[in-house]
Amino acid sequence: MTRTPRMLLAAAGATVLAVLATGAPALAHVTVSAPAAVQGGYTRAAVSVPNESDTASTVKVELFMPEQTPVASVRTTPIAGWTATVEKGKPAVPLESHGTPVTEVVTKITWTAAAGGGVKPGEFAEFPLSMGPLPAAPRLVFKALQTYSDGNVSRWIEEPPAAGGEEPESPAPVLALAAAPADGAAPAATGTSVEAAADDDDDAEESESGPALGLGIAGLVAGLAGLALGALAFARTRKQNA
Repeated sequence: MTRTPRMLLAAAGATVLAVLATGAPALAHVTVSAPAAVQGGYTRAAVSVPNESDTASTVKVELFMPEQTPVASVRTTPIAGWTATVEKGKPAVPLESHGTPVTEVVTKITWTAAAGGGVKPGEFAEFPLSMGPLPAAPRLVFKALQTYSDGNVSRWIEEPPAAGGEEPESPAPVLALAAAPADGAAPAATGTSVEAAADDDDDAEESESGPALGLGIAGLVAGLAGLALGALAFARTRKQNA
């Protein structure tokens, strides 16, 4: 093999290793996400639970709602193979919803898998929630316990670090909230129910399918052209060294 092909292979290998190193997360953990969640509004959130065990299934997930920033209304939706149990209690701080005092809020949600089920190794599951009105806070910090079929429990309960701090080993799920509109207008709901949020997701998918298809085709053409040029250059190199 001549110097040029050897250098090309080395560069390609280094590129692949760099992509793998930067693209893989250091640690997968329980998260709570809700795109465009706004203070004072309603949203559809997803509790994402990846399985980190190679031999056991996740059979129970316990999500503790924030105490100091309670949410007036939290609803679950049926998930095949799982049973959701909701615990309620008095809010730790005074809370109102649409001008009416709230005396009871959801404090904890437990999802339990049916016998023989659960999140198997190499898989993850999502548990949807409908929440609102969201409090006037920059973020919601939850705590979660993930129980495996072998009895092990992952405790995702460590508070997020200060700005610039190192992420803890077992971080608690955090949901960022955008500020409410400055003009005082009621924020648009990002999904007052699981069904409404699902419809919004479908519409967004359809509106983005055209540009995504065009970019995909362009990428394929560019890739084929690159392969052809690479093969031609390699053939010329072999001919010159023959």
